[in-house]
Amino acid sequence: MPEEMQARIAAMFRGDKIFALGFVAVLWVVVLFVYFSVRDTIGGGTIANVLIVAGALVLLFNTAAIFAMIRQYAAERDFIYGLDIRHLDEMKRAKRDR
Repeated sequence: MPEEMQARIAAMFRGDKIFALGFVAVLWVVVLFVYFSVRDTIGGGTIANVLIVAGALVLLFNTAAIFAMIRQYAAERDFIYGLDIRHLDEMKRAKRDR
């Protein structure tokens, strides 16, 4: 694969990875914000425990899914991003040739 294509693939992958990790960070902030905003309202007991467990599971599974997606994209990045770049280049050519 040409060096220019490898550089474009690396740039697209890096951007997607940054976006995905940013999403995870925002998700953690939002879930923790919601918890600390409502914990005084719900008090303690069973409801608080359910809220903590549910929030922890949301964070755990979403974080794991995003990291698995990043690993999969890294393993298949030449195919995934190469295909995207070829389609983007074809769309640019089609617009230019109108």
